[in-house]
Amino acid sequence: MGADLSRSWVGRSARVARLGARVGGTYAGTAARKVFASTERRIELDERRRLTTAQQVADELGRMKGALMKLGQMASYLDEGLPEPLRLALAQLQSNAPPMSSDLVDAVIVAELGAPPEQIFAAWDPEPIAAASIGQVHRAVITDPDTSAERAVAVKVQYPGVDEAISADLRNADLLGAILRQGFGGLDPTEMVNEIKDRLSEELDYRREADNQRRFADFYRGHPRIHIPDVVDHLSTARVLTTDLVDGHTWAELLTWDARERDLAAETIFRFVFRSLYTMRAFNGDPHPGNYLFHGDGRVTFLDFGLVKEFSEAEMRTFETMVRLAAVEHDVPSFRAILEEAGMLLPEAPVDTDEVGEYFSHFYEPVSADREMTWTASYASSIVRHTFDRSSPISQYATVPRAFVFIQRINLGLYALLGELGARGNYRRVAEELWPFTQHPPSTPLGEDEAAWLDERHIRSR
Repeated sequence: MGADLSRSWVGRSARVARLGARVGGTYAGTAARKVFASTERRIELDERRRLTTAQQVADELGRMKGALMKLGQMASYLDEGLPEPLRLALAQLQSNAPPMSSDLVDAVIVAELGAPPEQIFAAWDPEPIAAASIGQVHRAVITDPDTSAERAVAVKVQYPGVDEAISADLRNADLLGAILRQGFGGLDPTEMVNEIKDRLSEELDYRREADNQRRFADFYRGHPRIHIPDVVDHLSTARVLTTDLVDGHTWAELLTWDARERDLAAETIFRFVFRSLYTMRAFNGDPHPGNYLFHGDGRVTFLDFGLVKEFSEAEMRTFETMVRLAAVEHDVPSFRAILEEAGMLLPEAPVDTDEVGEYFSHFYEPVSADREMTWTASYASSIVRHTFDRSSPISQYATVPRAFVFIQRINLGLYALLGELGARGNYRRVAEELWPFTQHPPSTPLGEDEAAWLDERHIRSR
C-alpha cells in the first residue's frame, strides 16, 4: 500500500507543478498567455464524475469523511512508519474529490467576484490544473489596471458547501479522536483534537490563507533561495484565492536530480521551516511534497499557506529551552523538568530520568552533534515509529499538548521529506545559524547568501 500512497502524492505534486510563469523572482515566459500553450489535455476527465451541484459536493465530502480526509492527506507520506491500525484507518481518508463542473466553478466565481470568470480574467482555463484539499486550482491571466501588462495567475476555487460539510464533521470528532488514540497510548487526545479542529476550521477561510501568504511573501521577499508567490488582493475572497502562477519542477523530478541539487533543496526547506519558526514565530504546518516547486541551485517556491500555526513568545521560549537542554547542553534532569512543565510528560511519572531523556531526545538527534550526516528513509520511519511506539513505558506517561501538535509535524513531516531526498550535510551547524540562543556564522554557501539577505533586510532572530 505504501507504493500506492506514494503514487498518490506524487500525482498531486505533478499537477501542482504545472502551475506556470514565475521562477524565483523572474518570469519564465515573454507573455502571460504562454502558460496556456502547455495546456494540452493530459487526461480527459470523466464527465460522469464531475460534480455539478453543491449537494453533490456535500455528498462526496461526506463519503470521504469531510475533515478527516484532511487528516489522511496530512499523514499520507508518513505511511511507512505508522502502526498498522492507524495506517489502515488513514488509508481510507486520502481520496481527492472529483473536479467541479465549469458551471459550478462559474457559480462560485460569480458569487465571490461578481461576474463569470471569462469577464473577470483576460484568459481563463476551465480545466483544473491542481486539486487542492477543499477546492481546485485553475490557470488564468489578468491585466494590470495600471500598466496594462498581462500577468499569469493561479485561481483556487473552494468547493461550494465545503465549509458547512467540514464544520458539521468537526462537531462530531469521535472518529478523529479514535484514530489519534491508536497512536498515543491510552491518554485523552482532547487537546490534539481541538487544535486540529481549530486549524482546519481556519483553513476554510481563504482570506486567512491570503493573509498568511502575504505575511510569508513579505518576510521572505528578496531571499536568494526562498520564494513565495504574491497574492492578487482584489481577486481574493473567502472562497477564491488568486496568486501568481509559478513554474517549477516537481518533487518527483527533484528525486531524479543529482545529490548536490537534492542536498541544496533539502537545506533550503530546512532553513525555511526553522527560520520561519524562530524568527516569525510561525510555520507552514503542512510540509508536503506537493507544496514545493524546485528551480535548481537550492531555489524553492513554497505553496499553500492554509494551515499556518503561530506561537506565543512563551511557547517559543519553551521550545527553545527544550532544544538547548536536549541538543546543546545534554542536561537530562533539566530536560525532564521542562518536559513536565510543558505537559509533554506527566509530573512525577514512575520512569527513569535517563530513559526519559533518551526517549524524547531522539527527535533532536540530527542536530545534537557537530557531524556530517545523511538523512535516510529508514531513519525518518524510525522517528515515526518512535512517536507511535506504545511498547515503551515512557509512552504511557507522554502526551502531545496543544502547542506541540503541529510542532510534531516538523519531526514527522520534515524528517520524512529529508529522508526521501537522502539529504547530506552538517545540520547541527545549519541549526546553530537559526537558533536564537546561538546565532553562529554561516556554515554553507546557502547560509552565506541568507546572512547577506538578513543583513540587507535588517532581520535578526528574536
